[in-house]
Amino acid sequence: MIETSARLLELLSLLESRPHWSGPELGARLEVGPRTVRRDVERLRRLGYPVEATPGVTGGYRLGVGASMPPLLLDEGEAVAVAVGLRTAAGGTVAGIEETSLRALAKLDRILPVHLRRRVRALKAFTIPLRGPGPTVDADVLATIAAACRDQEGLRFGYRARDGATTRRAVEPHRVVHLSGRWYLVAWDNGRDAWRSFRVVRIVTRLSPGPRFAERPPPDGDAAAFVSRSVATSGERWTAEIVLHAPIAQARKRVPPQHGSLTAIDADTCLLRAAENWLGALAIYVANIGFEFEVREPPELIEAVRELAGRFARAVG
Repeated sequence: MIETSARLLELLSLLESRPHWSGPELGARLEVGPRTVRRDVERLRRLGYPVEATPGVTGGYRLGVGASMPPLLLDEGEAVAVAVGLRTAAGGTVAGIEETSLRALAKLDRILPVHLRRRVRALKAFTIPLRGPGPTVDADVLATIAAACRDQEGLRFGYRARDGATTRRAVEPHRVVHLSGRWYLVAWDNGRDAWRSFRVVRIVTRLSPGPRFAERPPPDGDAAAFVSRSVATSGERWTAEIVLHAPIAQARKRVPPQHGSLTAIDADTCLLRAAENWLGALAIYVANIGFEFEVREPPELIEAVRELAGRFARAVG
């Protein structure tokens, strides 16, 4: 009985993870035969989970939308409370759980009955949150993007660049990344035939679905690192190279990936590449890292460091 119950939970988790499974796929993942899969699906139905089945070569199983919340999960009031809480957390109000909240929200959204969705939207419409500084992103937009990543379904949208120009994009979404209070979509840009990271707040038109696609290996093996490198080195006026007199392992503890990329020079030094619109801010940041350093370029940063050094010296007599 314990083994059967554990298998049912694993089956339910698989059905929640993507919209369609064939019987042989489920059997292979659960290490059981097709007859056992059918029996387990029937057990889930008796427990109230709306598992739909379609016959034929292209048939299979999917977790549908029920008339009420299935048992063993949440009652209706709890479901609404969780959905609202996840939307709030996905907005970045609690540091460190934004992406986890978004994944959970995408799962919950698939099984919420229509009348519960209306309650969640009503709470959203008539609740005024206290916003912090910086741009905010609609949780529905994030949930739509996360679902497209999960289902391997293309997206089309209008995107506003830093200079204000708007272009149409058709992409294969891969992951949603939360970094420094901002949301980024990592996707393969079909029009440019390359990986790109998109600030979600700059998506200016309604998201429309595109064709399904086969998942590609992630950029550089890590979507989050790809976004960090993109943010650290793109779109700023000044790009600098600074030698830090510290082993790269120590430097990584003090220089977050979004603030610059690090490359080892030897056992005792490493090279920091960073970008910034204001040289004064970059000079102060590098000084506050806490290591001895040498500025290689640009010459304007060398001069900014020299001026700040004189100003600080005069400030303390």
